[in-house]
Amino acid sequence: MSEVKHNIPPTDFDWDNVGKTADIYKSDDRQRMEAMYDQTLNTLTEHEVKMGTIISISDKEVVVNIGFKSDGMVPLSEFRHMPDLKVGDEIEVYVETREDKNGQLILSHKKARALKSWERVNESLEKDEIIQGYVKCRTKGGLIVDVFGIEAFLPGSQIDVKPIRDYDVFVGKTMEFKVVKINHEFKNVVVSHKVLIEEELESQKLEIMSKLEKGQVLEGTVKNITSYGVFMDLGGVDGLLHITDISWGRINHPDEVLKLDDKINVVILDFDEDKKRIALGLKQLTPQPWEALDQNIQVGDKIKGKVVVLTDYGAFIEVIPGVEGLIHVSEMSWSQHLRSPQDFLKVGDEIETVILTLDREERKMSLGLKQLMPDPWVNIMEKYPVGSKHTAKVRSLTNFGVFVELEEGIDGLIHISDLSWAKKIKHPAEFTKVGENIEVVVLEVDSEHRRLSLGHKQLEENPWDTYETIFHVDTVHSGVVGKVTDKGATIIFPSFGVEGFAPYRHLMKENGTPAKADETLDFKVIEFSKENKKIVVSHSRLFEEAKASEKMARDNEKAKDESDAFKSVKKIKESQEKTTLGDLSVLSALKDEMKKNEAENN
Repeated sequence: MSEVKHNIPPTDFDWDNVGKTADIYKSDDRQRMEAMYDQTLNTLTEHEVKMGTIISISDKEVVVNIGFKSDGMVPLSEFRHMPDLKVGDEIEVYVETREDKNGQLILSHKKARALKSWERVNESLEKDEIIQGYVKCRTKGGLIVDVFGIEAFLPGSQIDVKPIRDYDVFVGKTMEFKVVKINHEFKNVVVSHKVLIEEELESQKLEIMSKLEKGQVLEGTVKNITSYGVFMDLGGVDGLLHITDISWGRINHPDEVLKLDDKINVVILDFDEDKKRIALGLKQLTPQPWEALDQNIQVGDKIKGKVVVLTDYGAFIEVIPGVEGLIHVSEMSWSQHLRSPQDFLKVGDEIETVILTLDREERKMSLGLKQLMPDPWVNIMEKYPVGSKHTAKVRSLTNFGVFVELEEGIDGLIHISDLSWAKKIKHPAEFTKVGENIEVVVLEVDSEHRRLSLGHKQLEENPWDTYETIFHVDTVHSGVVGKVTDKGATIIFPSFGVEGFAPYRHLMKENGTPAKADETLDFKVIEFSKENKKIVVSHSRLFEEAKASEKMARDNEKAKDESDAFKSVKKIKESQEKTTLGDLSVLSALKDEMKKNEAENN
């Protein structure tokens, strides 16, 4: 068996030069040459920020030279805030990796900006600098702006000096801003574009304000519309055009005449000492309508107009644009009872009226509507003579009577005492109600004060003339007990349609109990008054008088018996008295005879 020989490499073999041409440099020269090459390159440390120059731009990436042995790559998406990006621009980049797995230098412009963004943001706030930002999107209440790579908030109120109605028009735009607020704890930044406009307008405002004068006419733009007026932009200065100074005619809201962004001429009416509040006028640029009112129009003339406003007390009528007259509700109808203007007119009606008063200096006019209709009180005595009978409608009820209407403009009063002969009415509501028709008779006419006194009961004869012959004192009648109170009860006499009253003590029955409601009993009239329409009756009087009669009969019989006994006794006494006196006379005569005989004997 032959011996196997192994190849053992020499220890000084240069493996680095395998496949390469022979190195012509000596070791010292090589080191010197490498040192010279390294001096041509920037020293580079990962995670630091470097300045670089754009050398090319593709659809996805931007190639940046930062002086390193290789160029770096930055995603194009990191340059959205720089729409005008071009080759040759110098930018900041952040070294993420010197060499990735492909040996590529990886850079980031976004991170470079982020590292220095807070420093720049704070610096811009301190120095009050104007900076640029890219509006990324809309958010609640405002916009999101990219400033130095930081998302800052632009409130809607800080976009412009005038209200912004569409935020979307700003999205995608690069604008100038100022940093107005930084919250370091929550990393929030607030920017404003409005402050830049205000600074520019302030200089304009000072110039305009210095030249303001009352009566000056300026062009303004409608900035805001409210229910009470319009705010006008006078070129950096705001003024208020009050609703009453927009038109000579009546308007309900300023938007009936003006719209946002309208450009109109206005006149300065007034401003305060600091010229911070400016009052403007629009109608003052046109002639006063009252001056255009026909000079021949006078009180008593008829005039046409349109109802523009209804109130509780009347209606305003526009006779020509800017000139109005008032029809008071009392001048709409001859009727005396309360009515509402809405019962006669509605807004927009074209009507004819009569001029009642006219004051051109005070610019006031009062009008009448009822004057176009005949006054019903002119021939009142002929239409409604005393004693005439009519049908009226109940309009209202009061404690003292009923107000009725015989026709439009003719009202009358039926006093509560003239409603019924028989019933005692406490309130007219017991007798009639509003809206019902009622028959009346005219009792009295007062044409001077436009009053009619009416009656209802007078349509019938006074039944109390008849009651007087029936319910005279001591007559007895059958009645029904009505409501019982502690004072007494009403007694109804159905056969006659009249009521009487029984005091409580006169309701007592013979058994000692009081009469109850709905009981039918006999009652005796103890009092009657035709003037007061009053009948007072008693039930207890019936048996009390019977008892009194029986007692009187007994007392009379007893008295007679006593009288007869007295007479008998008296006769006996008289007889006894006569006998006694006779005996005395005999004795006296005997005594006298004895005395005479004795004297003779002596």
